[in-house]
Amino acid sequence: MEIRTEETIMNQKHIQISNFTYDLPDEKIAKYPLGSREESKLLVYKNNEIRERGFQNLPEEIAEGTTMVFNNTKVIQARLIFYKETGARIEIFCLEPLNPADYNLAFQAKGVCTWKCIIGNLRKWKTGILKMSFMFEGKEELLCAEHIENLDGAHEIKFTWENQTLSFSEVLELTGKIPIPPYLNRDTENSDLVRYQTVYSKHEGSVAAPTAGLHFTDSVFSRLDTNGVKRAELTLHVGAGTFKPVKVELIGDHEMHTEHIQVNIKSLQQIIDSENDIVAVGTTSVRTLESLYWLGVKLLLGKENPYLLEQWDAYTLDGTCTRVESYQAIIDFMRKENLSLFNAATQIIIAPGYDFKVISGLVTNFHQPQSTLLLLISALVGDRWREIYDYALNNEFRFLSYGDSSLLMKS
Repeated sequence: MEIRTEETIMNQKHIQISNFTYDLPDEKIAKYPLGSREESKLLVYKNNEIRERGFQNLPEEIAEGTTMVFNNTKVIQARLIFYKETGARIEIFCLEPLNPADYNLAFQAKGVCTWKCIIGNLRKWKTGILKMSFMFEGKEELLCAEHIENLDGAHEIKFTWENQTLSFSEVLELTGKIPIPPYLNRDTENSDLVRYQTVYSKHEGSVAAPTAGLHFTDSVFSRLDTNGVKRAELTLHVGAGTFKPVKVELIGDHEMHTEHIQVNIKSLQQIIDSENDIVAVGTTSVRTLESLYWLGVKLLLGKENPYLLEQWDAYTLDGTCTRVESYQAIIDFMRKENLSLFNAATQIIIAPGYDFKVISGLVTNFHQPQSTLLLLISALVGDRWREIYDYALNNEFRFLSYGDSSLLMKS
């Protein structure tokens, strides 16, 4: 058995975030997407070599028999703008459901639901119920928001509306705005409703897009299929914490945000059956696949709460079992408990020194300096991350959410 103690993770906890920075000029940040999704550039890092291609050439870079894994989460119109009678503008940003706590049930809720939210301009909202009028089928409706209590760094907000035929999902579509990243420094536009979603998005719940998937088109998928590349899907709802800056010197002092996972038996079985490389599309897919491995380990070891992977569990649990054994443990658990979906939460941090258990490669955009996502990239490609990013900066690649893409294979 592999013995892993607190001492074995000290190297990870003492990594200095200042070692993962680079100069990112504002003009390198893509403020808008390109006209066509697959027109973006593709940086390829394979066999320790860096090359440039177009994203439409991605199918030529993925070996036959590879399984590509996609996060099919859908971005919700999570930003709600209310105005008090005084004219004060109050923004409520929905983070995750509280009652009902299940995402599917929360979006189906009729008349009332409560959410964990961030509130902008809170000092102007001391008391009272906020109201917003909106039109539905030619009739004026009213959405009300009531502050229930303070939570840790957030707030519990109760939403109510009179029309019992409207679900909360429909209310958000009628009243909310797509929460594009703050670093774009612009208001949401109509085009973002389409372009800040992947073409394969299905399950509502994210407040940020899994942006690596924004480049894929039906044409790219068709050529991947022709080339014998297999596809699997899972769901990780991306939280606002994905934009949370690292404000501490050592990553051991950084508290990772929680994100919610949903996966069915079919997808787990596809990962088990994969006989070639597994390439994740996006860092959220990486986090999901690797978290599922460790959640399976918890089941095999009889650990408490197999539905939650805490920040440092992946560095302290015994990781000697295979991917097949771990994923099979989740399937067995689901069948025993008669579960159609395995719902879990993860706080995993993937940093240099992490031992990848599932993936061999990653399709991803270029990430912000001093971010946990850049730590994940370094964990995959080692110190070559800086050379990769220098190449992108020097060769007119566009950065961040609406920017260009890369295919990075494990060093």
